[in-house]
Amino acid sequence: MIKVKSFKLAVTLVAAVFFMSACGQTKTNSSMNTENKLTGEHLAADRAADPNQTIDTATFGAGCFWCVEAVFQRLDGVMSIKSGYSGGTVKNPSYREVCNGSTGHAEVCQIVFDNTKIKFEDLLEVFWKTHDPTTLNSQGNDFGTQYRSAIFYHNAEQKQLAEKYKKELNEAKVYPNPIATEIKPFTNYYPAEDYHQNYYNQNGSEGYCKFVIQPKVEKFEKVFKNKLKH
Repeated sequence: MIKVKSFKLAVTLVAAVFFMSACGQTKTNSSMNTENKLTGEHLAADRAADPNQTIDTATFGAGCFWCVEAVFQRLDGVMSIKSGYSGGTVKNPSYREVCNGSTGHAEVCQIVFDNTKIKFEDLLEVFWKTHDPTTLNSQGNDFGTQYRSAIFYHNAEQKQLAEKYKKELNEAKVYPNPIATEIKPFTNYYPAEDYHQNYYNQNGSEGYCKFVIQPKVEKFEKVFKNKLKH
């Protein structure tokens, strides 16, 4: 069952930090992706063939994928996480192409997790508590469809849970405005350039990491201390 009351209290506590600007404007273009790695699609197919499969995948867009990655990779049960692009129409897009808004892709993180240690519902809770899902095509000072709030579900269960959670949050008026998060079937995923991967851990001394990502991570670790890796 979705704990909307506790969620509302937590949102009030963390909103001031988590709703800051998303990706910084310091990114530079790198080499274009050359391969479409549909990791999540393959895992979802495996799970459909074997209901007892314990490895699952979630694909979330919540603004800057640097920030999303830094948060979710700290959760116990998350086996791997990779930044990339989903939901668009152009194959193997580069970061530059995604940023100009012509590909239709959102910045996402594809999360591979052990569902015996962490449930999809837990990931949804973290997802909605660590960004502002009410702003359309923007997060903080970053604007564009690539920064939209999105859940790309991999199976019927994920769809049902995401839609239920969104409905309950709206009905409880947890946020002052309606949730704008789009909930759509997963269709594609393209990994982002190498320099985007594990960004916060490798560039923690940079200004954007210190002043935007680090406060989010610290607040997240306080709110979700019982769900962190040890």
